[in-house]
Amino acid sequence: MATMNEKDYYAILGVSKDASARDIQKAFQQKARKLHPDVNKAPDAEEKFKEVSEAYAVLSDEQKRARYDAMRSGNPFAGATGSAGYGGGYAGGYGGGYAGSPFGGFPFDMGGFTQRRRTASAFNPETGADVVVDVELTAEQAKNGARRAVKYRRYEPCDHCHGMGSVSSGSAHTCPSCGGTGTVEVDLSFLFGAGTFQTVCPECAGSGKVIADPCPDCGGSGRTPVVTEAVVEFPAGTHDGDTIRVKAMGHAGTNGAEGGDLVGRAHVAAERLEGPARSGFYLVGFILPFLLLAAVSGVLSLFAVICIVPLVMGIAMIVRSDLRGRSGIWWKRGLSQLVNGCANGLLLAFISVSFASCTRGMFIM
Repeated sequence: MATMNEKDYYAILGVSKDASARDIQKAFQQKARKLHPDVNKAPDAEEKFKEVSEAYAVLSDEQKRARYDAMRSGNPFAGATGSAGYGGGYAGGYGGGYAGSPFGGFPFDMGGFTQRRRTASAFNPETGADVVVDVELTAEQAKNGARRAVKYRRYEPCDHCHGMGSVSSGSAHTCPSCGGTGTVEVDLSFLFGAGTFQTVCPECAGSGKVIADPCPDCGGSGRTPVVTEAVVEFPAGTHDGDTIRVKAMGHAGTNGAEGGDLVGRAHVAAERLEGPARSGFYLVGFILPFLLLAAVSGVLSLFAVICIVPLVMGIAMIVRSDLRGRSGIWWKRGLSQLVNGCANGLLLAFISVSFASCTRGMFIM
């Protein structure tokens, strides 16, 4: 979930940064009436309603708004207030979760490897994800076994804070916005008559804990992006698609949580069934139920004419692929594609043959 300073709450409510409390309440009223799920049935209405409610929960509270403005300005000390658990002052960076990145959540440009500083105060230990790397092997290497070095990008524990995300040990505190519950409530009594709306706390991202002194190197996440190398050892008799795990060489977890593994996945071209051959086996399998059911029902002559062209095409695609030079388990994959084609064609073949039989019976009568 995106944390506080990743969202422009003023833009979400459509108010200026110097808007009064009354202006903020009025803007929320207008948007909430339009977006409330009981009124608006659009698929994204509920999500938008939660977003404007979250914005109102922050901007309608003077202390939360002061912290939010401080985060957005890049000076977390500017909004310091005497909050519980902080000993009379709140000092911390805020911001950036890693959702939406195309590389497992890496918050940096993959070409220039320029890291975007995470300034989130949320303390949210999460187990690191596995990193899967495809490793090319020849048929001989797969048969005899091979050791292959791989280079890949991953998160590793931050050296400065030893993976905890905090400069000083044991500095995770109760979130001042939600009091440790992980949720905040928005009073909607002035809008809908009664009741409150509950949403995930935007400051701690639902964990109920925040860091008072985020590490300057990792921004509080407890991990930093690196390019690293590892050796993956495939045993003799490896086949295409087999995997080997290297413990703790995947992404490090956040805030001291356990890390994931490196998963080396064998890619043996000689055993793969790709392109025309794969399509050919599937096409032959798809046509077979039509021919078998047509023969049983006595309409073979009609369906032979219809099915002969795709059947010949499928066989030709397999023959042209020249599978004689391939090794290993390619034939199992061909059989698997054949079965998949049969399964998908069976119902359609049954309906078509039944219709043809009924039509023929009507003409005979």
